[in-house]
Amino acid sequence: MSRDVVLCCRGVTKSYGEGDSLVEVLRGVDLDVSRGEIVAVTGPSGSGKSTLLNVLGILEPPDEGTVSIGGTDVWAAGEAGRAVLRNRSLGFVFQFHHLLEEFTILENVMLPALIAGLHRSEAAHAAGALLEEVQLTPRAGHFPSKVSGGERQRAAVARALVCRPDVVLADEPTGNLDAANSMRLRDLMRQLAASHGQTFVVATHSEELAASADRVTRLSGGMLLS
Repeated sequence: MSRDVVLCCRGVTKSYGEGDSLVEVLRGVDLDVSRGEIVAVTGPSGSGKSTLLNVLGILEPPDEGTVSIGGTDVWAAGEAGRAVLRNRSLGFVFQFHHLLEEFTILENVMLPALIAGLHRSEAAHAAGALLEEVQLTPRAGHFPSKVSGGERQRAAVARALVCRPDVVLADEPTGNLDAANSMRLRDLMRQLAASHGQTFVVATHSEELAASADRVTRLSGGMLLS
């Protein structure tokens, strides 16, 4: 695998059900994503976008095929190895922010770093730097219920980045945002890709978000088309 390819899958298949109710969602999906690249995965509802991100994010195993992150075959790494990869090599952003309401914005962003074993002061420093980058420093001490939807989603992006992962997987990240906040999140991802070489794989229905990606792919009939 090329040094610049940080995420690679080959021949990935995934089905649900059995017998007459068997549904083939992914059928031989191949994908290479390079460092600093934003790849949009498009397709209608039910086409398998979320399933693909779940497989790439080590949340569901493929029926067949391989997934490699940073050169490591994730499904050959053992459960302990996969847990480390999920925490340190992958970041996740979803349509709904999934921030923990009992923690402040700063504490939410710190959590993956604490899980990775950073001292609390190191985690706070890393989280604070990211909140400054996403222009949320004034909201660091607020609870999620006290900030806007767009601010919650930017906090979710900061949380996804706190361990400096190889890849951030974003599933409909603008689906719950208005036009202005969608544009702000789109611009933030472009900024992070340019300034940090951050890689994003984004499943989206949004034509505007897809158009801002470096490359657009489409899931159709269980296959990924360029």
